[in-house]
Amino acid sequence: MTRALVVTRPGDRSVLEVQDVSIPPPAATGVQVRVAAAGVNFIDVYKRQGVYPVPTPFTLGEEGAGVVEAVGAGVADFAVGDRVAWAGSIGSAAELVNIPASAAVPVPDGLQLDVAAAAMLQGMTAHYLVNSTWPVQPGQIALVHAAAGGVGQLLVQLITGKGAAVVATAGSDEKLQIAADLGATHTINYREFSGDALAERVRELAGRGVDVAYDGVGKATFDASLKSLRPRGMGVLFGGASGQVEPLDLQVLNRLGSLFVTRPTIGSYLLDRDELLWRSGDILGQLADGSLTLEIGARFPLDDAASAYEALEGRATTGKVLLIP
Repeated sequence: MTRALVVTRPGDRSVLEVQDVSIPPPAATGVQVRVAAAGVNFIDVYKRQGVYPVPTPFTLGEEGAGVVEAVGAGVADFAVGDRVAWAGSIGSAAELVNIPASAAVPVPDGLQLDVAAAAMLQGMTAHYLVNSTWPVQPGQIALVHAAAGGVGQLLVQLITGKGAAVVATAGSDEKLQIAADLGATHTINYREFSGDALAERVRELAGRGVDVAYDGVGKATFDASLKSLRPRGMGVLFGGASGQVEPLDLQVLNRLGSLFVTRPTIGSYLLDRDELLWRSGDILGQLADGSLTLEIGARFPLDDAASAYEALEGRATTGKVLLIP
């Protein structure tokens, strides 16, 4: 048995319960891990609410890190005692979890397990956004919404590390200072602007339309994201913290300058193990050598998971939120 955070039925945070659930030995191609920390992410919210339907009851959580306690008979890459991290394996918010060995990656020596857990989904998301969805080039200008959030902080660092400039938005002066300290060239409190005024402010600070807009906020900001772009710029909608974006009239892209729009998901950028090892290795390696920093904004015990998701959904934290089983 293991204690696990269970979604009893689709709904709000009240449907979350910590329960004792049975856990079998790992599959022949799997590993069983004692979880040190599990990440709290919006994909958990979407699955809990039923936006992404999952049969209930199920154990919540998509990422984590910990120490291997058992390995399947067919596993050669890992041994008991190895430190591993993973993303995309549902059921991670538990004391013990079975995951496919193909989903696990080694955690570099010297990197704390909670940092590794915090880095997986958001770190690899930031990695694919700036390296693959829109390969950022020196001299470009990127708009990053929610720049003090978990993905936002990593985006600012990765973009500026490539020699590009960042126009960062956030909802408070404290959060804007975080983005500025990480290298953002310009900052905007989006609570002081709305609609077209936000896009006009972006263009004013950037001196022109931005090359790419990274938008994980969604409904509240996406119209401004499109209107902030230069001709043939790219709008990248990778989340919906403020709600889902309404269906888009494609003629809008024509009128605003032959724009491109994409709605990526991490699974399309982790198509094989080589891609997983590349993205995770880059992010965890940079965290281990200090060239990349990651803020853990809050840690919650498993029994207080509802408060963790309240903080996430209310955008009341900066950096990453973790559950500590």
